[in-house]
Amino acid sequence: MSVNVEKRTDPPGESDHAPAAWDLKERICAEEGVLRQRRGFFTDAYRRSTTHLLVENDALVAFASVRRDGYILFLAVHPDHRGRGHAERLVADVAAEHRSVTCHARTTNERALGFYEHLGFEVVRRIDNYYEDGGDAYYLKLGGESIAERLSGIVGR
Repeated sequence: MSVNVEKRTDPPGESDHAPAAWDLKERICAEEGVLRQRRGFFTDAYRRSTTHLLVENDALVAFASVRRDGYILFLAVHPDHRGRGHAERLVADVAAEHRSVTCHARTTNERALGFYEHLGFEVVRRIDNYYEDGGDAYYLKLGGESIAERLSGIVGR
């Protein structure tokens, strides 16, 4: 049986999938201690951004919210759906639409840092006390070869 993952998009000003994205983010936060935003901040940022969503059987399995400048605000994949290329596909979608792709990641989030390094992100700088809870972050930028070339095998899946 093949699994059909549908791509959807909430453009700026629309938040049709924001409640499902919040629920997914909160599940990851509870289980892994990452993605710790307050609901007001999350909702406001979601509404201002373009959010790329991957849906399977009407259930949200992954999403990436990105600002106009290519900065990824949120990237989340349901724990039961990891290892299927969803995060790579979302970053590829972002890269296809932006000249530059950047984000922050907690210095302690080894899983995220490994993922971003795998895609070709480079640490631009460390920012102490970046997060509301006092956590430190790395500011990352997708670099090296052409973003389109690097992720071309992912785009369009």
